[in-house]
Amino acid sequence: MLEAKNITLHYGGSRILHGIDISAQPGRVTCIMGLNGTGKTSLLKAIAGRHPADGEVTLQGAPLPKSARDRARAGIAYVPQGREIFPQLTVAENLATAFACLPRDERHVSPEIFELFPVLAEMEKRRGGDLSGGQQQQLAIARALVTRPKVLLLDEPTEGIQPNIIDQIGRVIAGLRDAGSMAIVLVEQRFDFAWSLADRIVVLRRGSVLRNEDRSEASREAVLADVSV
Repeated sequence: MLEAKNITLHYGGSRILHGIDISAQPGRVTCIMGLNGTGKTSLLKAIAGRHPADGEVTLQGAPLPKSARDRARAGIAYVPQGREIFPQLTVAENLATAFACLPRDERHVSPEIFELFPVLAEMEKRRGGDLSGGQQQQLAIARALVTRPKVLLLDEPTEGIQPNIIDQIGRVIAGLRDAGSMAIVLVEQRFDFAWSLADRIVVLRRGSVLRNEDRSEASREAVLADVSV
């Protein structure tokens, strides 16, 4: 289980996150929701080690190192908003960039990756920059999965994506959750997409936790109101 305790983050003189506590369990999707500017992306970057933050992040009870590289090696995979694929590298080369945090004997792309995203198998030799936005998003998620993560952090995976690809990404997330070995933390603005996948709902407002509860205990109308104000 991933636990983030008392996460506090500053940008210059501005305090962005105010002592956030969240957890994510294998086989469950923890969905972080809220209006733009509430600190959702900042929280994912703090967990991934991309932004220095106060507080503690543990995985299976063990404190994680501070750097993004060491956290990736420990099992934290981060799919950023905007994808950050390498446009001049091929699909195969983009996937291979994930090998850096793996032991040498594990530096290969599992066939399961291409089962999840068949289009990538067809386009292995195409440059990342030549793919559509939806295909680039699939590539970004696939690259994260190459590392065989214990925790998958997804930041706005449906942003700017056509509906059929959104449906496919939703099925992939659900399948990864149902496999039971991975904890998934999802930041998502599309309410219906988030609600359909979430096992636990965390709502942020002004850098603080407004709501943190299992979806089974939450009112859809109340959560929607919280993220629409």
